[in-house]
Amino acid sequence: MNLYAGIILVALFLEFALNAVADYLNLKALQKNLPAEAEGFYDPEKYRKSQDYLETNTRFDFIVSVVELAVVLVFWFAGGFNWLDLVVRGWGFGPVSTGVLYVGALMFSLKFLMLPFSIYSTFSIEDRFGFNKTTPKIFAVDLLKGAALSIVLGGPLLAGVFAFFESAGDLAWLYCWGAVVAFTLILQFIAPTWIMPLFNKFTPLEEGELRQRIFDYSARVGFPLTNVFVIDGSRRSSKSNAFFTGFGKNKRIALFDTLVAQHSAPELEAVMAHEIGHYKKKHIPRQMAASILHMGLIFYLLSIFLTHPGLFDAFYMERLSVHAGMIFFVMLFSPLELILSIVLQSFSRRYEFEADQFAVETIADPENMATALKKLSVNNLSNLTPHPFYVFLKYSHPPVLQRIAAIRRLDTTLKETERGLPEGSTAGA
Repeated sequence: MNLYAGIILVALFLEFALNAVADYLNLKALQKNLPAEAEGFYDPEKYRKSQDYLETNTRFDFIVSVVELAVVLVFWFAGGFNWLDLVVRGWGFGPVSTGVLYVGALMFSLKFLMLPFSIYSTFSIEDRFGFNKTTPKIFAVDLLKGAALSIVLGGPLLAGVFAFFESAGDLAWLYCWGAVVAFTLILQFIAPTWIMPLFNKFTPLEEGELRQRIFDYSARVGFPLTNVFVIDGSRRSSKSNAFFTGFGKNKRIALFDTLVAQHSAPELEAVMAHEIGHYKKKHIPRQMAASILHMGLIFYLLSIFLTHPGLFDAFYMERLSVHAGMIFFVMLFSPLELILSIVLQSFSRRYEFEADQFAVETIADPENMATALKKLSVNNLSNLTPHPFYVFLKYSHPPVLQRIAAIRRLDTTLKETERGLPEGSTAGA
């Protein structure tokens, strides 16, 4: 075993251990008594159900992570990476096509091996807790559509990356970076109108109080809204959500039909204000810029390690290749990727607070935002008391009780300011 193998092994087990510790602490942080903020929304029985849901998913995710780690290690030390390389090379294609087939075979094999776990999660766990609405037909069709998109979109992109590294010399990483950035931007532009509708139906929000409130609000804050869509999320799950996607003329704000059914018009206006807050605070271009820089770093480092003999020796490879080098580099890069993901998630949590702040400052009654968050937590059986380390490691959104507390503080400050009171004082002081 050489240095590269040692680094990758330590990285694999360290990430596994960090996740296991975070899960353990998260379960230990569960509180039997319902937090006061959630009283009147969570009844004791449903609160206990949310904890059962967390415990069940945590145990299940641990089993899945053990299996994934075992599969990787067995395949690695049984010489699987080299065996597959020899098989694919034996088909007689050129280096680019061979590379695409090699990576595709690894990806689809892993997907196939983990398919039983996905089926169990959907049709057992999610069904047991009342979330699953997916039929076997929808599940199968989604798999086929996802596979088709991977081939149609991912195949050519991967081929382009391999072609650059095969023939473009020292600047190959720069060309790859530019190509992937262009591909990502185009995908962001076309996804709302061409890709997302392959999986869900987007219906313009019907005329009525909700639509009028949303359009009046968007005009008031100067957001160029042309339409709001309702997405048929209830075809797959009873969970609810809202999201903003795309840019330019193709940007969309979508509300799950489950969200519309479970919230009042003022609450949905608050949810919409939060989504518009991301736009007004320029979070989307900032996140895109971070993603672009992230990709640039990956390709630069990839160009350094791509054909390093020691990396191939670690995986018992007989021949060097761009396609295998890319797979091995991803595994070598995982410790840095973990650190970067923690940093990016910390920014994401801050952006969520900022979007909440924008909503509080621009809607008539900020309490509607707090109520919407409470209902979302109840309907999705969210964990109200996650452990700080778990949040640090895995959360892209702040815990809901922290968000509600921040909303209340800001609302109090705004009201005191409007009354001309010093910040932090009270009317009776």
